[in-house]
Amino acid sequence: MDRLTATRVFVTVVEQGSLTQAANALDMSTAMVSRYLAALETWLNARLLHRTTRRISLTEAGQSALASCRQMLDLAEDMQSLAGAAGREASGRLRLASSQSFAESQLAAVLVEFQHLHPKVQLSLMIAERAVDLAAERIDLAVRVTNTLEPTLISRRLATCRSVVCASPAYLKANGTPRRAIDLRQHRCLSHALVSTAQFRLGQGSTASDLAGIESFSSNETSVLRSAVLAGAGIGILPTYLAGADLRTGRLKQVLPSMELETMGVHAIYLSRQHLPLALRLLIDFLALRFGGRTAPWDV
Repeated sequence: MDRLTATRVFVTVVEQGSLTQAANALDMSTAMVSRYLAALETWLNARLLHRTTRRISLTEAGQSALASCRQMLDLAEDMQSLAGAAGREASGRLRLASSQSFAESQLAAVLVEFQHLHPKVQLSLMIAERAVDLAAERIDLAVRVTNTLEPTLISRRLATCRSVVCASPAYLKANGTPRRAIDLRQHRCLSHALVSTAQFRLGQGSTASDLAGIESFSSNETSVLRSAVLAGAGIGILPTYLAGADLRTGRLKQVLPSMELETMGVHAIYLSRQHLPLALRLLIDFLALRFGGRTAPWDV
C-alpha cells in the first residue's frame, strides 16, 4: 500500500465530507478510495470513520489520527516544494484577509517585511471582522483569531492570543477599581457585538460566571472598543496584541490581573495544501516564524 496516498485519501475524505466527492477531487474511483481507506485502517489497526449512506464522521481514533496525517502530508509537501523551489523566486499576487485590529497592530508591518524579502510578491489585504468565505471571495490566506475552525479548511496555528480586562486611568479614578470579579456588575462595560453580553468569560480554571456589567458600549470592531476604553467609556476586554503598548505606557490599566481569561488561537487558514504556490508557502512559514514561539512577540 502507498501509505502517503492512503493518508491523502483519508484527509481528503474528511475535508470533502464524502467518499464520492473525495474521489472526484483526487480523480479516483469511489471503490479505489474505499480500498485506500480500508488499507489505512488495517495499517493503523483502528476504525477511522463511521460510514452511513448519507454521511461520514470521524471516530475517536480517526480524530486522533487526522492531525498526524495532516502533518505527514505537510512534511511531504515541504520536501517536494524545497526540491522544486531551488533556483526559483517567489512571485505573484496573494489575496489575504484579517480583522482590522490585528492587521493594523501586527500583521501589516510583518507583511511589509515579507515583501522586502520577496519583492516580486504582491499582497492585497482585505479587512473584515467576520469569517470570510475563502473560496467565494478568492482569498488565498486568512489570519483569524478564533477557537472555532471549520474542519474543511486547512489551518496552521501561529500564536496564542491573550486578553486582559482593562480601563483608562480616568475611568478608574472616577468610578473606582474593581477588586473582585463580581464587582464588574457595578461598572460600565464594553462588549464586542458578535459576543454575548456576558463578555467577561473566564478560562477553564475559574468557577465564577455571569460577570457581565452594565453594557454601555458595543462594536463589531475590536479597535473601536480600544478607542472607547481609552476615552473612558468603561471597562473592557482587549487582546494584548492590540492593547499591549497602551498597558506598557500607562494609557490603560489592567483590572483584576489574577482573573483567568479564555485564550484564543491565531491561525493561518487556507483552502488546500495541494499545489500550494511558493509565495503562499513562504508567507505562511514567515508568519509562523514572526508570531510563533512560546510567547507571542506582543507579550514579550
